[in-house]
Amino acid sequence: MQPASDHVRSEPADRRFSAAIAAVTSAFGDPTRREIYLHVRSHPKETASDVAAAFSLHPNVARHHLDRLAAGGYLEVSLERSPLAGAGRPSKRYRAVPEHGGDLASDLLGHKDDLLVSLLAGALELLGPERAELMAEEVGEQYGRTLAEKMEPGEGQRSVRAAMHAVADALTANGFDAHAEDRGLSTAVVAGHCPFGDAAAAHPVICAVDRGMIRGLLAGLCGEAVEGPVPVVLSSRARGDDACSALA
Repeated sequence: MQPASDHVRSEPADRRFSAAIAAVTSAFGDPTRREIYLHVRSHPKETASDVAAAFSLHPNVARHHLDRLAAGGYLEVSLERSPLAGAGRPSKRYRAVPEHGGDLASDLLGHKDDLLVSLLAGALELLGPERAELMAEEVGEQYGRTLAEKMEPGEGQRSVRAAMHAVADALTANGFDAHAEDRGLSTAVVAGHCPFGDAAAAHPVICAVDRGMIRGLLAGLCGEAVEGPVPVVLSSRARGDDACSALA
């Protein structure tokens, strides 16, 4: 029988592994999406039209699969103009992210290290709860904008609803096990797991990172599609709410 102390120590690792598996399932649960990922991995810099032709799909369907993979961090996107196309809008081209050549779950488990280190380093310099919360949200927003730029280079053009679904995928890939729920005119992103675990429970100021990440992702994904910042209402278990969620 496993000692109680060993069981307690294993729970955070189990939760992190479950979140990582949820991320992999979200990205690769669709057989067509798995094949598309393997195709792009072998044929870097493919466009949605290229993938649509290879799999006999409508370009919008191919783009949906590619964007889901990009939101999960498995593909990176660049804007490039074809030498034969001449003037005109550059095409979005997809390639597999190099670090995903090995164990996908192990890759996902390490996604939080850089962000958490940045937060803790900043917190040592900015003492006091108000300044620490501002700093945490700023770090999260910068990180969110970086994720969005990888998914949508240049100015994003997604609607708020479409962006929130992409936000759920991006958060899941970063350990939050999140999903999107359409609620009338609004859309909620609900996180089933917090990668910051006990640290967030002991220091709820860390929840400001989540808030910043969501605002950064929305700003990057919506861009000129909306005017001004998207209003977001957040709740947090660490602050006494029933769930960790964001409503936009």
